[in-house]
Amino acid sequence: MIGTGIWGCTFQSKGASFMEIFKYMEKYDYEQLVFCQDEASGLKAVIAIHDTTLGPALGGARMWTYASEENAVEDALRLARGMTYKNAAAGLNLGGGKTVIIGDPFKDKNEEMFRALGRFIQGLNGRYITAEDVGTTVTDMDLIHEETDYVTGISPAFGSSGNPSPVTAYGVYRGMKAAAKEAFGSESLEGLKISVQGLGNVAYKLCEYLHNEGAKLVVTDINQAAIDRVVNDFDAIAVAPDEIYAQDVDIFSPCALGAILNDETIPQLKAKVIAGSANNQLKDSRHGDYLHELGIVYAPDYVINAGGVINVADELYGYNRERALKRVDGIYDSIEKIFAISKRDGIPTYVAANRLAEERIARVAKSRSQFLKNEKNILHGR
Repeated sequence: MIGTGIWGCTFQSKGASFMEIFKYMEKYDYEQLVFCQDEASGLKAVIAIHDTTLGPALGGARMWTYASEENAVEDALRLARGMTYKNAAAGLNLGGGKTVIIGDPFKDKNEEMFRALGRFIQGLNGRYITAEDVGTTVTDMDLIHEETDYVTGISPAFGSSGNPSPVTAYGVYRGMKAAAKEAFGSESLEGLKISVQGLGNVAYKLCEYLHNEGAKLVVTDINQAAIDRVVNDFDAIAVAPDEIYAQDVDIFSPCALGAILNDETIPQLKAKVIAGSANNQLKDSRHGDYLHELGIVYAPDYVINAGGVINVADELYGYNRERALKRVDGIYDSIEKIFAISKRDGIPTYVAANRLAEERIARVAKSRSQFLKNEKNILHGR
């Protein structure tokens, strides 16, 4: 799930025509848009494939009660492009895609729906690989797996990597160390005060890493039980949710909702670094510009929280946890490269993250331009 406010993609009219869709696809260079319908199961889905320069498109299957079919198409396109950037910046040999299913994830699911979707994915012959996302579960992925191998995040019994939260947390931790080095001249987090917003599965494991290194934690959540657990386990100080922004800390780590970096919150910040797992942290691109002007070191969300997608991508090779964690270690290097591009081009880090992804895609496109009858890719042997 990628921060996509920066893509600036909305259809201008109330109902997008097919001509507008083609104009939009041409503008952002999308490859394919697939409409999937199965009357018996009630499946209505859209699969968007943005770019496959680096390899087959990987992106989750989201189920949501969209207000209109146009909104569903727009979401699929927006999120697919986001996945191209996320996968490229993470150093994966994967392109970007996304599935959206129109329906209520609490009422409309059935076995036949996901098996039908699996057959549509199988029909794409490896161009697109799906995974769990908002509104879908491991159980749903297992049903898709009944019909296709082009799915990740299935049950561990079928050879998956299991819960990705600890790996995502490790990636955020490594990215935070890179950001600390940029801001303070040292990657050590010992003795630093770090505020953590949201204490879910990823954030809890992140707090464990930070506590073990000797950081001092200030935390908040809307769930008192989650707060109590972190306070008891890691000697954290708890504050009210609306007080987290103004804390006198070195690093602010947003790990809950998106759009929390905005006109109201940024002026309150005392932190010199922002590095957290939340998606869509910038309410608008201009807030990334604002952070840049203030000299706050911002680790772009879709790069620092890529541990989860790196982890599930390793399933495509036959999952090996040691290898996956080694790849997640690369988030440190990616964040350093983003800071270097930011300085080189005099641009905010959120723009530099996009440039990192675009430059990698352009380089690989040139190096893979030769014709090969039996071309090797990440799906080799599947």
